[in-house]
Amino acid sequence: MRLRLVLGDQLSLSLSSLRDAKPGEDVILLAEVREEATYVRHHKKKIAFLFSAMRHFAEALRSLGHRVVYVNYDSAENTGSLFGEVLRLMEAETVSELIVTKPGEYRLLDEMESWQERLGMPVELREDDRFLCSSEGFQEWASGRKSLRLEYFYREMRRDHAILMESDKPLGGQWNYDHDNRKKAPKELDVPAPFSVEPDRVTEEVLALVTDQFPEHFGDLQPFSLAVTREDALKTLDQFVAERLGKFGDYQDAMVQGEPWMFHSHISFYLNCGLLLPLECVRAAERAYFDGTAPLNSVEGFIRQIVGWREFIRGIYWLSMPDYAGLNYFEASRNLPEFYWTGETQMNCLHQCIVETKANAYAHHIQRLMVIGNFSLLAGLAPKQVSEWYLAVYADAYEWAELPNVNGMILFADGGLFASKPYAASGAYINRMSNYCEHCSYSHATKTGEKACPFNYLYWNFLHQNEEKLRGNPRVSMIYRSWDKMSDSKKNEIRSDSRRFLAQLDGTQA
Repeated sequence: MRLRLVLGDQLSLSLSSLRDAKPGEDVILLAEVREEATYVRHHKKKIAFLFSAMRHFAEALRSLGHRVVYVNYDSAENTGSLFGEVLRLMEAETVSELIVTKPGEYRLLDEMESWQERLGMPVELREDDRFLCSSEGFQEWASGRKSLRLEYFYREMRRDHAILMESDKPLGGQWNYDHDNRKKAPKELDVPAPFSVEPDRVTEEVLALVTDQFPEHFGDLQPFSLAVTREDALKTLDQFVAERLGKFGDYQDAMVQGEPWMFHSHISFYLNCGLLLPLECVRAAERAYFDGTAPLNSVEGFIRQIVGWREFIRGIYWLSMPDYAGLNYFEASRNLPEFYWTGETQMNCLHQCIVETKANAYAHHIQRLMVIGNFSLLAGLAPKQVSEWYLAVYADAYEWAELPNVNGMILFADGGLFASKPYAASGAYINRMSNYCEHCSYSHATKTGEKACPFNYLYWNFLHQNEEKLRGNPRVSMIYRSWDKMSDSKKNEIRSDSRRFLAQLDGTQA
């Protein structure tokens, strides 16, 4: 009998390890284990989502005639680890071979590569071909390049998969419509409600389990309305294309208080656990453009997130691990503030993004990058702590996606492996892209002093402290000319305000 192990982010019937599975001859194992649920303290909603999706996937496999062994988290026999569950099944039955699709995280792949010797049995680790670019393909693309830039990779992906192309040229004459996708949301904006699903019996059982077993984990468990089946994940995609895609491009960077979902797709939950596949999402958006129901800037922007950014980030991860996890270009060492877990801060933009993360296990990319991430960069927070936080709190977060985004895009901890400059910004950017500043106790227009938005002086303080490493960067050098023109008294105010604020951050709430 061949044993096929399926992980919690591999919930695809087309998975390479399942492709030749034969009902009646093979057994498929899925297991909810403590080791995976607690290696960081994952958001309660994330755990519930994955456990419910796994249980529903097991039912789907059984409906196709497969024999499935499913191990519940609270089973008395549960060993608490994937290896332990494989070993336990081997001791109960005669297993000739273990087949697994390679996991998406280095730590687990590194462990699985020792399993054949430890189990004394053939272990076949198959490639995860649900992505559009293999790890080997990305390595070939990256080989010999002086710098790794998303835009060039993205163009090749578009050509390779014939996405939004006219012969060998991009549809509409441009590869990238990012400049058209930066509008601030108007005061009157009708945002459709997100797709939601009433919990069924299986999900209700999981919610009770998570309440009982993970009481100290971050986040709100209720209300729970995420899709947990492929059928409902496809409905989420369809609703996005029909109701949100048309305005996604214009407002994809916009932030509105009380509107956590905006016009985003909310399918990263389902893409990253396997309930949706990337090319089907791309083709759905492409059809909307050809049908005349969504403009090109929206469709291209959405597609770029999937075939460009998502594939690129995964390539960077496997190209750079394991050393990538320890990089710290700016030698940042400040501990993560307590308000990252509570949202209790007078900075309204951070408060909004964190409490929405706590409620939904979700925040859109600008909230993650330009509010929470921007603050993490300017405050000099330790990369390992920031990375662990992002991995824990978002239901779509897996290390292959999270780590390059944090270490490369947010914190520039890799020194610019793929980002051409740090994504640092003052309060003016947040005011331009949101209405958060209207409700804040700080003033985005005030540059220094106790009422000044901390982003304003922290921005210049960050540039000052890291001048030796950044002044030579061609995309930052012009900003240093502005710093050079400041009076000594203004520079002293910036440094003094930053010291005061960071001292408070180290000891109390901000």
